[in-house]
Amino acid sequence: MTAGRLAASLALAVLAATTAACTSSSGDSPAGEARTTLTVGAASSLTDVFEQIATDFTEANPDVIVAFSFAASSALAEQIRGGAPLDVFASAGRTAMEPLVAEGLVTGVADFATNALQIATPPGNPAGVTRLADLPNVSVLVCEKQVPCGVAAMELFERNSLAVSPVSFESDVRSVLTKIEADEADAGIVYVTDVIAAGAKVVGIAIPSDANVTSIYQAAVVAESARADAAARFVAFLTGPQAQAALAAAGFDGAS
Repeated sequence: MTAGRLAASLALAVLAATTAACTSSSGDSPAGEARTTLTVGAASSLTDVFEQIATDFTEANPDVIVAFSFAASSALAEQIRGGAPLDVFASAGRTAMEPLVAEGLVTGVADFATNALQIATPPGNPAGVTRLADLPNVSVLVCEKQVPCGVAAMELFERNSLAVSPVSFESDVRSVLTKIEADEADAGIVYVTDVIAAGAKVVGIAIPSDANVTSIYQAAVVAESARADAAARFVAFLTGPQAQAALAAAGFDGAS
């Protein structure tokens, strides 16, 4: 082999190695094509079920990897306003989503689930909470007032004419749940699905449906997403039978 041909061969080998390294760094689909990483900003109450939904989604869409950022819906909305690189926004309740729609920051909004509130107490229910009317007489944790679970809690108290003075306002519903598990208050207002996810770590006290507040969960494509096609596929998947079955198993109801 001449020196020129040897140099050309070495150059091709280096190029091939470099290309393979770049493709591997972003993940490979079964067909060997680079995969798209989709970043979903989702309400904290979706933490457990979205992990399962992501697995199901990527099995049906092998060209996409799903990454999550879980936080309070209101916090995620502010991140979107600040230009955070999110592709999908999944909110608990409409209070965080509707302003983003009006501002043109999200598109293709779809309702995909509903969730009701429930009282959570520490294991053993040491304060003996049995109903909503007990809450003014015990220490209660709720979400911050601008967070969807906090908005719902305030509506719950107003609807039932309860003079509840929370001992703390937490950043999101999972923070409320964690403190109740640690016995830092007598009761907390969380979602039904949070009580189910916590299992024996808390005691759930049901709230009668005619006294309760239900939140509608919505998902949308972030307008500035560079992966709008994959984002739209994920939003559509949430309303399909596979995701709906996972949501139902986690305690969510379907969106009407």
